Amino acid sequence: MMKILMMMIFMIPLCFMKNMFWMIQMMLFLLMFMFMNLGMSLNLYCNMSYMMYNDILSYGFIMLSIWISILMIMASEILYKMGFFTNFFLFNVMFLLLMLYLTFSAMSMFMFYLFFEGSLIPTLLLIIGWGYQPERIQAGMYLLFYTLFVSLPLLMGIFYLFNEMNCMMIYFLKFFNGNMYMLYFSMILAFLVKMPMYFVHLWLPKAHVEAPVSGSMILAGIMLKLGGYGLLRLLVFLQEINMKLNYISIVISLIGGFYISLKCFCQVDIKSLIAYSSVAHMSIVISGIMIMNYWGFIGSYILMVGHGLCSSGMFCLANISYERLHSRSLYINKGMMNFMPSMSLWWFLLMSSNMAAPPSLNFMGEISLINSLMSWSWISMLMLMLVSFFSAGYSLYLYSFIQHGKYYFGVYSYYTGVSREYLMLMLHWLPLNILVLKIDYSMIWF
Repeated sequence: MMKILMMMIFMIPLCFMKNMFWMIQMMLFLLMFMFMNLGMSLNLYCNMSYMMYNDILSYGFIMLSIWISILMIMASEILYKMGFFTNFFLFNVMFLLLMLYLTFSAMSMFMFYLFFEGSLIPTLLLIIGWGYQPERIQAGMYLLFYTLFVSLPLLMGIFYLFNEMNCMMIYFLKFFNGNMYMLYFSMILAFLVKMPMYFVHLWLPKAHVEAPVSGSMILAGIMLKLGGYGLLRLLVFLQEINMKLNYISIVISLIGGFYISLKCFCQVDIKSLIAYSSVAHMSIVISGIMIMNYWGFIGSYILMVGHGLCSSGMFCLANISYERLHSRSLYINKGMMNFMPSMSLWWFLLMSSNMAAPPSLNFMGEISLINSLMSWSWISMLMLMLVSFFSAGYSLYLYSFIQHGKYYFGVYSYYTGVSREYLMLMLHWLPLNILVLKIDYSMIWF
């Protein structure tokens, strides 16, 4: 684990050299393949070194982090062309990747908290520094204060655990019985806001709409997954109290997911619609984790990885349209099939994955989550039907609205997709649909 960390740290000076934009990306590809070839044990902690370790759960998320970082650089070519603080952008991406890597591989609860919060800073800089609209400051503040407001109780909870256990290792916390209401809420709220759960989701659409494409990709791809990862780690010692109180978050999530699905039909901004669809997907993930059965855990893990790739790809597509038309409005982005027929294939492929059509990871994840929710209570079937139906509904609504109809006559100059964009979309879609062949690794991770 240390060798990967060292490689990342020594890549940071490269960011400040001239003409290193694509070099950094190639180095990240190399890092990705090095990490993929690390020896993995399926059910044990492995690759331990210096308070860092690996298991299947963190392995998948670290791989996703590196992959999304590569694609972020690929999507942000316009910064390189314009020379818009390119070196600082690369430094930001590398620093963010470093924070995420350390978050997912930290052994100690406090180190996990430190890097969990540390990943907020580069994200904030991405939104405020490279965002499009003047409202980006407000969006940054929303992101900051929503997260920081609930992070202090989490820190207090970690210190309480250390006081009781004299130990902060996540592995040893399973011997602690956290059957306390205050502890439960203080530990769990930070992750529910990060996911985000309905009622505390308002920062997400704002942050997405104002962020540049790279910010949206990392927010949708990894940042939402930090919450799920934290919950999967923490519920080990909060089992007893969680079985009493899990119905609260499950009910809020399921009803909220349905309401957000309806809200998707009201959106006129492409990015906003994709952001709200993320909230709807994460609501099912929260429910699956909270139920704490086998199907729920593996389903939430698979759906989080699948959603990371799918959502990031859709933000790339939205940005491709935005770079040409300089608008994210559904009404101006109409009739795209006339301009970019080959791009509408990619819209279709990623939209179908978003509505959990086979053979995508989302499909496997949703099947598992529906299974787990049905085993918890058959009444949840009602909300699940509605959420699944409307998730297909708004995906088709977005696709048909953008691709069909009369195109906007104000478009006076236009160019079709370039090979970099098609490669970028291929690198989103291929893992999303090929990883299903190796779904057995995800199914036996604990």
